[in-house]
Amino acid sequence: MRKQYAAANWKMNLTYQQGAELLKTVLSADLTLNENRLVLFAVPFPYLELANECVHQKKFYFSAAQNCSDKKSGAFTGEVSAEMLKSIDVPYCLVGHSERREHFGETNEILSGKVMICLTYGVTPVFCCGEPLQIREQNFQNDFVKKQLKESLFPLSAEQLLKVVIAYEPVWAIGTGKTASSEQAQEMHAYIRSVLEKQFGREVAQQISIVYGGSVKANNAKELFACGDVDGGLVGGASLNASDFIEIVRALK
Repeated sequence: MRKQYAAANWKMNLTYQQGAELLKTVLSADLTLNENRLVLFAVPFPYLELANECVHQKKFYFSAAQNCSDKKSGAFTGEVSAEMLKSIDVPYCLVGHSERREHFGETNEILSGKVMICLTYGVTPVFCCGEPLQIREQNFQNDFVKKQLKESLFPLSAEQLLKVVIAYEPVWAIGTGKTASSEQAQEMHAYIRSVLEKQFGREVAQQISIVYGGSVKANNAKELFACGDVDGGLVGGASLNASDFIEIVRALK
C-alpha cells in the first residue's frame, strides 16, 4: 500500500503559543497511525524546532518546512536552504505551493532546482501542482499539470522520483470554499499517475503518493481519501482547528 499522508499546512498563521497548543492537542488524540498512515506538520520556519520537539518521541508524525531555497547557500537574505533544514532534522519540505507560484513568481524551472536540492540533502519534497480557474474552465487542466510535472520532475531518475510526494491542488479550490468533487480529484490524480507511468514506468508510478490539496475539510476528507488514487490530503485552513484536523487524519485509508 502507498503511504497515506495527512499534511497540515499552517501557512502564515498562529502565534508560537497557539501553535504549541495545537500540536499538543493533535498529538494527544487517539489516532491509529503506522508506516503507511503518516501525519506532517508544515509549520512556519520559526516553529520548526517546536514541531520537532513535539513529534520527537511520537512515531509516524513529522515536521515539514513550507518552502526552501533552490540555492545551496550564499548571499540570499531571508532564504532558508535544504541543508539548513536537514541540519535540524526536518524531513519534509513543501515545494511549489500555488501561493508560492502566484505571489513569489516561482517557475517550474526554479521548482525543479528546489526538488533536486531537497533530494540532495535527504529532505523529502512534497511537490505541489495544479491548475487555476481559467485553465479548468477552458478544459486545459491536463496539459497544464503535465507541463508542471514535465518541467520540474522529469529531470529526476526513477530512483529519485520514488523519494518525492506529489500534492495536486486545484488552485480554484484553495481558500475559496470550493472543493473539487471526489470524481474530479480522482480523475486528475489518475491522470498524474498515468503521466508518471509513461515517463518512469508503471511500477514506479504506482508507488508514488499523490495527496489532494484543495479545501480538504473534516466533512469531505473521507469521501476524497476513499478514491483509489488519492493518498491523503494537504490541508490548509482545517489544519488550524485541532478537532477538524484530527477527523481528517482519521479519514486516511
